[in-house]
Amino acid sequence: MTIRAVVFDVGECLVDETREYGTWADWLGVPRHTFAAVFGAVVAQGRDYREVFQEFRPGFDLTEQRDARAAAGQPEHFDESDLYPDVRPALARLRADGLWLGIAGNQTVRAGGILRKLFRDDVDLIGTSDDWGASKPDPKFFERVADVVPFANDEILYVGDRVDNDLRPGAKAGMHTALLRRGPWALIQWDTPEARELPTFRIESLADLSPRIAEFNRQGR
Repeated sequence: MTIRAVVFDVGECLVDETREYGTWADWLGVPRHTFAAVFGAVVAQGRDYREVFQEFRPGFDLTEQRDARAAAGQPEHFDESDLYPDVRPALARLRADGLWLGIAGNQTVRAGGILRKLFRDDVDLIGTSDDWGASKPDPKFFERVADVVPFANDEILYVGDRVDNDLRPGAKAGMHTALLRRGPWALIQWDTPEARELPTFRIESLADLSPRIAEFNRQGR
């Protein structure tokens, strides 16, 4: 058994979403620390993160409000400064190791365009939920991942920060998984039984991937 491809989630895996969620707090007209506290509570309760908006503005429609922000000159945005510092070195190392690399997450068409500009020369494929018409944890999302990666499911490692959205459906699709300990979901879920037992790897940094994959492949298990 060999890992030959690595596919990355986006938010809190490659991209630090602190600034983006801060701009949503500003859009709602609430203090950023208050928004962050309620966001953490929603995540800790196992609820859909989008419910945080309902706490401040019942009936809030995220898609409509994204369009409203864009019309107001405040579209969703991230750039090089929002990437975690281990991202570029890790991708370069994994590429040097001869691994096929992809990025696939629950992202909008606009975010997909930003990702393609940022990672044009770094990965083999970038796919988003809006591109594919399926969002994690829907099994169809991971079926699409399997369709575009040129290796068998058990040769793919999916890297994410969430047990519910990333690890559980990835494992059900027959893929290896890595849980990255950063962002609110990973920190809240890290010590749960499923987070301890389910992933192939538990990592503190993307820099851990290259040596862990190399050891896994040497052992053939």
